[in-house]
Amino acid sequence: MKKSVLLLGLVAAMATGFTVTSCSSDDDFGNSVSQTGVLTMNFTGEGIATYKTLDISIKEINTGAITEFNIQNTNAHSIELPFGSYNITVNGIVVSTDSEQINVGATAVTDIKVNATNITIPLLAKRFGNDFIIEEVFFTGVRTPDNKNYNSSRYFKITNNTDKVLFADQLIIGQSEFLTTDDKNPTPYYKNLSFAVKGVMVLPGNGNQYPIQPGDFFVIADNAIDHKQNTSTAYDLHNADFEFPSTNPALGQVDNPSVPNADIIYSQTNFNMFLMHNRGFESYVLARFPAGENTGTFLQNQKYDYTYVNSAGNVTARSAYKIPNSWIVDGVNNSIPTDFVQTLTSASIDAGWTSVGSMNNDATRYGKSVRRKVIGKTSEGRNVYKDTNNSTLDFVKDSQPSLKNGISH
Repeated sequence: MKKSVLLLGLVAAMATGFTVTSCSSDDDFGNSVSQTGVLTMNFTGEGIATYKTLDISIKEINTGAITEFNIQNTNAHSIELPFGSYNITVNGIVVSTDSEQINVGATAVTDIKVNATNITIPLLAKRFGNDFIIEEVFFTGVRTPDNKNYNSSRYFKITNNTDKVLFADQLIIGQSEFLTTDDKNPTPYYKNLSFAVKGVMVLPGNGNQYPIQPGDFFVIADNAIDHKQNTSTAYDLHNADFEFPSTNPALGQVDNPSVPNADIIYSQTNFNMFLMHNRGFESYVLARFPAGENTGTFLQNQKYDYTYVNSAGNVTARSAYKIPNSWIVDGVNNSIPTDFVQTLTSASIDAGWTSVGSMNNDATRYGKSVRRKVIGKTSEGRNVYKDTNNSTLDFVKDSQPSLKNGISH
């Protein structure tokens, strides 16, 4: 999903309240009365003339109950919901004062604890650039025939979904600092401005060294070797375009000298690793250095210091890095249905999320990936992929990895 921010409205107000029990007779003494409240959502954004259509999904965090509906030609809506804590996702189309039709998205959170709760939700414009998209992420790994984890052969598959030649040179891959399953409520936190990262790798190249034809893809592999030589259930990735091998001797990874290495410019792990979460609780972005920026200026200027209150009630201070949203060309949030708490990207980049598995430590997740939906073919027979900046709509969950039988263009 993609990039820069427009149409900024203002903040969500949260209400606080109380819970009650009542007894109407001796027969129901002590029974709890289910409480409900009316949630009124007001959608805002500068330069919007008409709110054409908005698709709204409201999920109660504790029960997982989802309410979905569509509103048209209005920027406000009220709905009665049980008391609880809610994630709200909005995707839609508005018409600007310049008569331009704009795709928008938003995310918000609120608690319903009183009879009436009002929340203002700013809509962010989705700007689609002619650049690469994340077609597939394989992060789960595989199980060996004797039912052990094989912790390699993971990959990113990046596709040129445009009608022009693109260059993979100096493309940035960012791995989220936070998890989609745990909100630490960090301070400061400005996801509508930047994406916090714990791992960053940059592809090699001088600017025009690695051309990718329209509709074609390239692969960034965790160790570009034929993993079938280690276990029959793994994949042959020796033909990957780039690799990110680890220097951890315990993993026994061997660098493939014929495959260019990505440069791990920042990592919080030992041995300079880019270690993907095998349950998919994190998010990834693709980005590019704008003019005048490079690895050196990134490490100098994009430090991100924050604090949060830990489980013991003490303040923890942490340092990471951040990628400005204006650099990002695509992104994808990953989570699982039973534990999802938050998206980690601005709604202008990705207003949804995708997954492998249905619960924490799902044993069925191994050997599956998230893959983008195909919506057509080019005149040359190449796939055209769905890209609405909403991974819930754009990706197929629990997919068979496209590189299971090797890399074939």
